[in-house]
Amino acid sequence: MKPSRIPLLLAALFAIVVGAAIWPRLRAARDLESRAAASLRPVVSVVVAAKSTRPAQVTLPAAINALQDTPIYARTTGYIGHWKADIGDRVRAGDVLAQIEGPDLDQELNQAKAALEQAQANQEIARISAERWRDLGAQNAVAQQEVDQKAADYAGAKAAVGASRANVERLTQLKGFQQVTAPYDGVITARNTEVGALISAGAGKEIYHIAQTDVLRITASVPQANVRSLKIGTPAEILVPEFPGRVFRGEIARFSGALDSGSRTLETEVRLANPTNELLPGMYCEVRFSFLAAQPAILLPSNAAIITPAGTLVATVDASDRVHLQPVTLGRDFGSQIEVLDGLSPGTRVIAAPRDSLTEGLQVTPLGADGEAKP
Repeated sequence: MKPSRIPLLLAALFAIVVGAAIWPRLRAARDLESRAAASLRPVVSVVVAAKSTRPAQVTLPAAINALQDTPIYARTTGYIGHWKADIGDRVRAGDVLAQIEGPDLDQELNQAKAALEQAQANQEIARISAERWRDLGAQNAVAQQEVDQKAADYAGAKAAVGASRANVERLTQLKGFQQVTAPYDGVITARNTEVGALISAGAGKEIYHIAQTDVLRITASVPQANVRSLKIGTPAEILVPEFPGRVFRGEIARFSGALDSGSRTLETEVRLANPTNELLPGMYCEVRFSFLAAQPAILLPSNAAIITPAGTLVATVDASDRVHLQPVTLGRDFGSQIEVLDGLSPGTRVIAAPRDSLTEGLQVTPLGADGEAKP
């Protein structure tokens, strides 16, 4: 080896030794600096804001009513001859419930029939006279005024027959009402008469009360917050305390067109088939609706809300992992979750359970961003 290369080799060897000694220290220093910088970026748990996709359930107190509930009164005057139906009896449309005896009505009907026969006889005489005077008038044997008078007499006789016939029909219909019949298939819920009782026509004493119970009407008052979600045909679940663990299923049939100004609720009717008549009108029940929101709200964990004197905030994390304190408007509180009605867009990362030390623009380390807020 040439003497001139020895210094170069010694210099290279020295550089290698120095580098091997310094490099671990530099790497350790960089690691320490990185850990120090990381310690200044708090680790936060985030959720992704998402609109609710599940229907919201609302349970309301309600009352069970018969589809039809009708008081039955007499249409004719008389005495109860006998009755055939009592409370609890199931009847078909047209079944005779009671028989009213009315001898006065029978005499009126006989008198009306006799008056009709008399009017028909007078009509026939008037017809013959009118035709005879018309022929005489054609021969100029009588004055035209007498011809016209006979024609008018005949027209008056025909009108009298029509009036008599209408009176007979009226009394015949009244006699038909002496049989009190069921207006539809149902159950007798009240009987308010006895044999021999005097019955007056019109809205006097109620004889029977009948209810149609094979289909029931359940009425509930839906709060204003859910009114936009109401749709005809929406399923409903009916819960009755006397049938624990059992759910009866019906659907919304109709609802009123205006809210009650006092309670801010909308009267809603649910129809429920009751073929075995297990449920009785007048029972208390609860109706459970599953509503799909007209405008689904965003749901967040309840502990994500920051309540301040200036309003409610949530701490969001932007694309550069910096904190932004976003004002929001809250809706309903479901306990573990809360609705956000305004101020937040779906897909935004929101810090769950934010600490008081979080400030605007603070850089953080988000974890758990793959989770979604679910109802």
